[in-house]
Amino acid sequence: MSLTQPNSRVLKRLFFFTFENPFLSLTNHRYQNLPQQYKKTCNYVDVYMKWKKDSYYEWIEHIHKGLQFDVKIKEFVGPKYNLPWFRLTEEAAAIDREEKKVLEEHKEDLRERLKKFILMSMENVLPFKIIKGMLWYLGLPEDFLQYPDKNFDSYFKVVELEDGLKGLGVESREKLLSVLQKNAMRKGLYSGEPMETIDFPFFPSKGLRLRRKIQDCDIAQKRVVGLLHELLSLFVEHSAERKKLLCLKKYFELPQKVHKAFERHPHMFYLSFRNKTCTAILKEAYGDDELAMERHPMAMIRKKYIKLMKESEVILKRRRTNNPFVQ
Repeated sequence: MSLTQPNSRVLKRLFFFTFENPFLSLTNHRYQNLPQQYKKTCNYVDVYMKWKKDSYYEWIEHIHKGLQFDVKIKEFVGPKYNLPWFRLTEEAAAIDREEKKVLEEHKEDLRERLKKFILMSMENVLPFKIIKGMLWYLGLPEDFLQYPDKNFDSYFKVVELEDGLKGLGVESREKLLSVLQKNAMRKGLYSGEPMETIDFPFFPSKGLRLRRKIQDCDIAQKRVVGLLHELLSLFVEHSAERKKLLCLKKYFELPQKVHKAFERHPHMFYLSFRNKTCTAILKEAYGDDELAMERHPMAMIRKKYIKLMKESEVILKRRRTNNPFVQ
């Protein structure tokens, strides 16, 4: 198949190039070195797509609970002074201990997710401020960057960036595969050969139909879609606030109107506006194929926190109304 005239029927072709050391080869500096005829400007057709609400994605609780949890606390009288003191309830403390255990047991998995995230950047280096803003999505603790000796392995390196900023880089010659590649291999649809194409999996919402103009896209657009797909696959909930992803444009060399990728590909991404926040959700992670996305180690912990929060809300309602039967 010629790359100069790619077959993009129903947007189902994504071109993955397996060089020596790309994570998604078209996402790093090797893309800049491709012959000009293989590179295309990312131009979006100005087509209006009516947004359609899908209640299935709107009510997945662990996606829409924000970036912080209000854990359950218990009030008691201090040991020395007659003042209120607060501490975690036994239920909250138990989940906290379980979280610390998961972080220790799965530290290699979590470290690999961060490594892939950095390798997807154009220079394989990201500023600390960018990584810090994505720790929640990657499932890493808030103080992860404060203890490099404990959390970084030999692949990571701290580098000095412009304007006096510090960044975290990754040195690796290991050939890494994307989630799309792994799933295609599992199904026998991909052998890992250079220039081999992979089909995007589609998950249409009820009543949503593609328009012909939206079906045709060039290689640069396919690169953007593939990169966003892989980013969301690394995250705990396989979702993220859209504005957070837009902050990555400079470091992942994304087009100015990258947000249109979510709107143009509703069979792959869903945009939720619940809680007055635009959240991009990867549909494949919530499809019928349980093996399509590897479950993040922290996913179950966050679900337990959410369950505890909901129980706390019921207790508070009962106290305010003085009614033990309020649900």
